[in-house]
Amino acid sequence: MKKIKVLQNMSTVGVVAVIRADHADDAYRMSVACIEGGLTNIEVTFTTPEADVAIKRLVADYGSRAVIGAGTVLDPLTARIAILAGAEFVVSPSFEEETAKMCNLYGIPYMPGCMTLNEMKEALKLGVDVLKLFPGSAFGPDYVKAVKGPMPHVNIMPTGGVDLNNMEKWIAAGCIAVGIGGNLTAPAKEGRYDKITELAAQYVAKFKEIKGA
Repeated sequence: MKKIKVLQNMSTVGVVAVIRADHADDAYRMSVACIEGGLTNIEVTFTTPEADVAIKRLVADYGSRAVIGAGTVLDPLTARIAILAGAEFVVSPSFEEETAKMCNLYGIPYMPGCMTLNEMKEALKLGVDVLKLFPGSAFGPDYVKAVKGPMPHVNIMPTGGVDLNNMEKWIAAGCIAVGIGGNLTAPAKEGRYDKITELAAQYVAKFKEIKGA
């Protein structure tokens, strides 16, 4: 049931906040700012020191309001650390078979970065529900359209290069959701967490507008 909840929230909200920070406290504050703006899919990356601490804290404080996941997970050990901290989904920049198996063992959605049709095919064989296209800026929405020709059933989430201005093109191409990182969290550098909340609300509203919700 947890997997269904995660995938439903992802497709309903349509945006995943990719949180990269220098400290676990910063990651927590950035995540809270996003949640307050209605962006309730949070991916705390493991490039953040003590990312598992931030995940555990977010799950404890906001687990009933948001779906908290882990990003930049490069191996099964890190995946297990994230899952034990409470992560409800795991994202990787590339596909890793043993990480997929670890996530399947715990019933957690695994979202690896895949670029070629062969990578996508192999990921699907191991039960991957959402394929991350990274960096999205290197491909563009037309690539998603091309992939959807022979593989119309794949769920693709681009990350990197997605913003408010081009988000509609990605969704129109058939993406289930989009991942937003620096374009959303940059105001944290000036301590403007209120601006992150404002931007988060704009992204959520934009997705609803695109979907006609």
